[in-house]
Amino acid sequence: MVRIRVLVVDDHRIFAESLAAALAAEPDVDVSAAGSGPAASRCLERAAAEGRRFDVLLVDADLGDAVPAQREAGSAPPPPVSDGIALVAGVRVAHPGVRTVVLAERDDPRRAALALQAGASGWVAKDCSLSRLLAVVRGVLREETHLPPALLTGVLRELTAARKHRSDSERLVESLTPREHEVLRCMVAGLGRKDVAARLFLSPHTVRTHMQNVLGKLGVHSTLAAVALARRAGVRPAELSGDVVERSGQLA
Repeated sequence: MVRIRVLVVDDHRIFAESLAAALAAEPDVDVSAAGSGPAASRCLERAAAEGRRFDVLLVDADLGDAVPAQREAGSAPPPPVSDGIALVAGVRVAHPGVRTVVLAERDDPRRAALALQAGASGWVAKDCSLSRLLAVVRGVLREETHLPPALLTGVLRELTAARKHRSDSERLVESLTPREHEVLRCMVAGLGRKDVAARLFLSPHTVRTHMQNVLGKLGVHSTLAAVALARRAGVRPAELSGDVVERSGQLA
């Protein structure tokens, strides 16, 4: 019999242990539980090292201590996160063969869409039946995506809007000159004006002009807004040397 290895990740210990016990009663399911993002990460790494990889993660949407998605070398640190969707994104990077299903207290089309974008294969209400949850677990292993029927319309609307925002952002970024695009990549990497000037061998005044042009062409009024739009468009941060990273950190 092929056994399914499941890891339940929830910071409500009673819920996590109760769900794990219920799943363990199934003849084809091996289950473990973790109470936080870091604990889940350790379980995943240990299992991978031992050749006993997990197949499915059941992750609390409101996990209180999630592991943020891995960031590219030289990029600015991501903002603090405190939900299971961040853990889903991190698992997709570190353990791409593991399927994730988000367990939620309530239906939320926006967060469900974010979960799918992060790499989740399903979104399930915590008050669903055990048989329904098992059907989802087995379904995601067949490459299926599972959402409650009541969420489908809202999630599709959110995903369509997200694609439109990305398309609009990509079109705006394409309007930049090559030099402005270089400056934008430095902004995405978290560099201030002086560090951008040093990196590109330009005067601070010239960099200021380029930054103003970037903001104008992107239709935003702040560096933070420009960086957010650039990330939506898939702009990669400039790769930074160690000394520049240190200086930019001091300026932050």
